[in-house]
Amino acid sequence: MNPRLFPDRKISAAFIVLALIGTALFIFTFIGNTTTTNLVCTGTFNNFHSTQSPIQLRAILHYATSKIVPQQSLAEITISFNVLKTISPCNFLVFGLGHDSLMWAAFNPGGLTVFLEEDPKWVQTVLKTAPDLKAAHVSYRTQLSEADELMRTYKSEPECGVTGVTKAYVRGNTRCKLALTGLPEVVYEKEWDMIMIDAPRGYFKEAPGRMSAIYTAAVMARNRKGSGVTHVFLHDVDRRVEKSYAEEFLCRKYLKDGTGRLWHFEIPPANGTGGFC
Repeated sequence: MNPRLFPDRKISAAFIVLALIGTALFIFTFIGNTTTTNLVCTGTFNNFHSTQSPIQLRAILHYATSKIVPQQSLAEITISFNVLKTISPCNFLVFGLGHDSLMWAAFNPGGLTVFLEEDPKWVQTVLKTAPDLKAAHVSYRTQLSEADELMRTYKSEPECGVTGVTKAYVRGNTRCKLALTGLPEVVYEKEWDMIMIDAPRGYFKEAPGRMSAIYTAAVMARNRKGSGVTHVFLHDVDRRVEKSYAEEFLCRKYLKDGTGRLWHFEIPPANGTGGFC
């Protein structure tokens, strides 16, 4: 096999990311409504103001000069990118802060993109090089080793929404261990048009696992008050826990499409009745 025919995968991936960001920049800057021309917001969650340095330009510079590329494959990224082309600017919540974070924020110009990360040191590390990102540390109350027990017992706790998903809630819900109670206020106050679950870690028994992230995303989506669906993307569905929790809370009937290790759900609001599925 001639190696010249197959360039380094990392370099190819970097060019692909640059092409996607460039496409997004063109679409949202030159074709989009004039209300989206202020591309970026900075500052605290409750005090945003426009800047003169679009995050798309920072992302292009980053991926053009870094050998570290996003964790997801091109096919996986493209599914989310195509949705963002349709609904951006939007409210986009991402579980996880990684090498793809600048890319996701760049795909949502004029919208609000918030990243939730389990490692406080990693939050500070990323924000030193990408201060435009909106990221917060999140503490989880679960461990992956508890996944099966939590799946068996959540139905015995009314606060988890077993009698109706509209009775489920996450803010201050200490009785339901699957509920994420320590999120920034903006997460509870906003309705999220798109939620990406690519964290926390879920590959060793002491890790938090993604049970709470999946449950919390499902509660937010089903309790949506605005029109339209909530787009929920779950990565690493090849793993048993991610798959079983997705089927329990995000629901096969809402599965829109998927590729590789990514599933895309379009979840409608419950409108006062019904359960998760």
